[in-house]
Amino acid sequence: MADLAYIRVSSIGQSLDVQRDKMLAAGVEPKNIFEEKRSGLDTGRPELKACLRALRRGDTLLITRIDRLARSATDLLNIVLGLDKDGVSLRVLDQQIDTSSPAGRAMLQMLAVFAEFETAIRAERQMDGIAKAKADGTKFGRKLKATPERSAEIRRMRYDQGKTVPEIMKATGLSKASVYRVLSPQDVVAT
Repeated sequence: MADLAYIRVSSIGQSLDVQRDKMLAAGVEPKNIFEEKRSGLDTGRPELKACLRALRRGDTLLITRIDRLARSATDLLNIVLGLDKDGVSLRVLDQQIDTSSPAGRAMLQMLAVFAEFETAIRAERQMDGIAKAKADGTKFGRKLKATPERSAEIRRMRYDQGKTVPEIMKATGLSKASVYRVLSPQDVVAT
């Protein structure tokens, strides 16, 4: 019977150190810690899959929080049911849940529902914030490389000076796609 741990952060810039330290303090051997920097929404998390494959009957899977393991209450319950079927228990360190007991399983299910509700509320607030920002005139996305002044310059080069798209690209330092976006389709054909 071994303790295996799965730790995850959502992006490359975030650190796994805090979760790793908690697992080491809980007695998990470093070789039994599966680490991943991927979104919880990503269904193809290879380290999670490897961790679940490595678990054997009598083992315990440790995580720091339930949102590190699953993206929704349904996903969490499916994972927990799979673990239970394989004779593996789950320990959630920060929420002090242990599915080796009926009370622990009930608590986990309740927390999963609340976590999913919180995620839905957060997404709703985010969409409200985006809508308000758009209404206030905030622009989203990358800034255009071809400003109105630069677009006029590109058109002058093409129409007045007769330069080709590659010559315009070299002169402006813009990509072919950026130049094409400025020129109308019939102008680009004759490059």
